[in-house]
Amino acid sequence: MSRPEWVTSRAGEIEEIFARYPRKKSAIMPLLHLAQEVRGHIADEDVAAIAELLSTTPSYVESVCSFYSLFHREPVGKYVITVCGNISCGLSGAEELTRYLERKLGIKAGETTPDGLITLLVTGECIAACDGAPALQVNLEYCGNVDQERADAIIEAIRKGEDPKAIADRFAISPKKAG
Repeated sequence: MSRPEWVTSRAGEIEEIFARYPRKKSAIMPLLHLAQEVRGHIADEDVAAIAELLSTTPSYVESVCSFYSLFHREPVGKYVITVCGNISCGLSGAEELTRYLERKLGIKAGETTPDGLITLLVTGECIAACDGAPALQVNLEYCGNVDQERADAIIEAIRKGEDPKAIADRFAISPKKAG
């Protein structure tokens, strides 16, 4: 297996990452983030390269990578919408929101739109946005109190190519309107 290009092109950044930690092995999460940032997901060759950089085994790197839902082992869309499916969001309509997004995007949770733009995910783990339930993230940027109207506006912003941070700023968690 060949070494991925990012190991050479981002060598300076890798050294900066190592400099932050007393033990090289502690740099595993930032290295996984770096690999995913470059490729959009973490390929087998990235796992092997990180293992080599850390002087550990690919199985150790894979175990860390697979533990965290924010790491993707398969290609994902340019925008990843992650709906929180935990208890607070679940009780506030996350399942209905997910079904709505599936219909709106024409895909099921876990899939990517045919144009490669949007991947829809649902996590059973809390995303720590209970005060804005149901909440979701667009590329890890929080959007809260997401109903169908807000979901439509978020998708429209994505299709216009807006930055995920700008989208999150517009759809930040705020108190629900009395209704």
